[in-house]
Amino acid sequence: MVTGAWTPMKKFATLTLIAGLGLGLAACGETRNERTLSGALIGAGTGAAIGGLATGKAGGALVGGVVGAGAGAVVGSNTRGPRRCYATNRYGERYRVPCRY
Repeated sequence: MVTGAWTPMKKFATLTLIAGLGLGLAACGETRNERTLSGALIGAGTGAAIGGLATGKAGGALVGGVVGAGAGAVVGSNTRGPRRCYATNRYGERYRVPCRY
């Protein structure tokens, strides 16, 4: 066996690692637009890496990048950002309170 060869197990482990990192970083941002953009960028990079590794061709990386960008944008857009919960005192001043989910 050649030591530098890509075995199916190495390929699967690499793809799983890349997908896990991409999902872990998906939807970073405070506003919905920021989460959509970051999700699309992370999805495109992850999809291109997975597509390139899976097929070994530039076409696979291109298709993977396009599909990943679309999926990342959808996921990023539909996630909730950090919540900031406020209450108002009797003088009309806002202050932060613990959020109830």
